[in-house]
Amino acid sequence: MTPRACCLWVLAALTLLSGCSSVNYYSQLASGQLHLLKAREPIDRVINDPQRPATLRKQLAHAQAARTFASQHLLLPDNASYRLYADLKRPYVVWNVFATPEFSLDPITHCFPIAGCVAYRGYYSLAGARGEAALQREQHRDVFVSGVEAYSTLGWFDDPILNTMLNWGDERLASVIFHELAHQRVYVKDDTEFNESFANFVEQEGTRQWRAHQGLPPPDPRATQQREQFIGLVLQTRQALQTLYAQELPADTLRQRKAQTFERMRDQYRLLRDQHWAANTRFDPWINSPMNNAKLLPFGLYDQWVPAFAALFQQSGNDWQTFYAAVEHLAKLPLPARKTALRQLAAHAAA
Repeated sequence: MTPRACCLWVLAALTLLSGCSSVNYYSQLASGQLHLLKAREPIDRVINDPQRPATLRKQLAHAQAARTFASQHLLLPDNASYRLYADLKRPYVVWNVFATPEFSLDPITHCFPIAGCVAYRGYYSLAGARGEAALQREQHRDVFVSGVEAYSTLGWFDDPILNTMLNWGDERLASVIFHELAHQRVYVKDDTEFNESFANFVEQEGTRQWRAHQGLPPPDPRATQQREQFIGLVLQTRQALQTLYAQELPADTLRQRKAQTFERMRDQYRLLRDQHWAANTRFDPWINSPMNNAKLLPFGLYDQWVPAFAALFQQSGNDWQTFYAAVEHLAKLPLPARKTALRQLAAHAAA
């Protein structure tokens, strides 16, 4: 089977087996992925081409050093992923649409044969994502659309570095590579919180070690503390909303108290910003834009178990091989047992 035929077979299987949405949706998935695959070219060719922009060549050379570090030091998969480059001529590779019921933080999930069930729907065009968002709103759901710089095909294809990954500097690019390769290292079907929190921890710890490897000082502790406090505030708001939605109250009352909970989060954020962050406004655009349940979903999905994985890494003697073995053990547990183990690790980290 040729590589192209293999790609088509996998995408066709994804289309035929998933059968829980329209043919149009799966058609755009297939065409979007194939366009991405066709746009790939070896990074070495780009770096050695004097006709390509010097800034691009420098970025890709730095990325290749980080890619080598990922396999040699973080023990992430050593394959052709992120040894290729693709320019998609757009700011994001996909746009994810998150949706929840009006009075719930449980995501509307979508299931696929390879990736399992995930808490969003991805579109290769902003127009497609906005169309899906409009359909979800018609069903009186909370909706949030988020642009995505990169995603992992979990080793099914050789994932390239994308132009969408180059906008935030060399360190951010290295971080994204670590994150996406982590998905290739360990991935559990139907458990987005586990997968994203694990990849987020690998990204954060990997970036810390990458800085040390380059002889750079650790990240500014104030920035790290601000980010952790901000995420903590959002997760605290999620918990407050979950408590609210568990009450049997009239819809109008729930709607009013939901709005009050979001305003309380904004007030607490401004207090943090003005009294403890020297008026650092980097989170202002997010906090001041329209708020709903779906907008909080990525925080619960991407950050909920990061402290648990940090505790597990410490228990593993800060040894990556031991850590991955422990993560793989967790991954094999039934979902209730896995969540119990993660809660115990998170409690240990808090203590």
